[in-house]
Amino acid sequence: MKKRILNLFFLALVALTVGVSIWGPEALSNHQDRYLLGKTHVQQVDTFGEGFRYEMRPVEKLFVLSRALTSQQAAQRGPELENRGGTAFGTEWGGAYALVVNHRGPSGEEVSDTEIYGICNQALKELKTAGILPESVLEVEQELYEAVLYSAIDVRDPRNSVAVWQVSLSDSRRDVRKDNRLMEAYVDAEEGKIYQYYVRTEWEWEDMEPDQVIQSWCRYVGLPGAKEYGEENPLSEATPYFKKYEVLGNLEEKTVVTIGFYEGIREMFVRIEE
Repeated sequence: MKKRILNLFFLALVALTVGVSIWGPEALSNHQDRYLLGKTHVQQVDTFGEGFRYEMRPVEKLFVLSRALTSQQAAQRGPELENRGGTAFGTEWGGAYALVVNHRGPSGEEVSDTEIYGICNQALKELKTAGILPESVLEVEQELYEAVLYSAIDVRDPRNSVAVWQVSLSDSRRDVRKDNRLMEAYVDAEEGKIYQYYVRTEWEWEDMEPDQVIQSWCRYVGLPGAKEYGEENPLSEATPYFKKYEVLGNLEEKTVVTIGFYEGIREMFVRIEE
């Protein structure tokens, strides 16, 4: 009798175990679903180290962008330089820096393609207030301009990168008068500052006072200041109306800034280069 009871108990235990293994997970899942669905739950997550962004100072951004722009120009002139026995892009011609189209689009901390026109107009207003541009310069209208997002990258240390919008008057609009218009500008995609620009104004070279323009522009961008460039070559520009300056960054990293003017079309420019 006792043995029969033990056998029955053993069979019941086996049946219970089989039943739990078959229906247990489904029942547990249904219970969790009833607990989770339709309710808000808060969970503390340790995100230390995630989303780190290397913050660059304006003088560092200016240097990286100037090198990348110089590299781009050297790449475009590569065949010409090789034909003349020069050095091709990728060696001495700044191959350590690159300016590439950002196909991924702006991140959450960068100006979007719909915001850039308003940001650019705000920057133009600041340049006018600083006395760098005349009040007659017109606002940027989205239907007349094109905007392309670029990344200027230090290839050796990709943390050193600058996202910039190139805003330029569209070539497809032949009917638009170019008087008092911004022709092209490189705008910081995070700070909204204009680093380089070409704009047609009513000013003449005598109205510009480049020494005042460079100092006002440095304050606007947030640079420590600039001094006259001591190696100015009168044949380096396609216009006789220009003056060059240099901005020093870390470890004697130097960015050359040119204030210039094309007389025939009344186009003034602030250009950065290596």
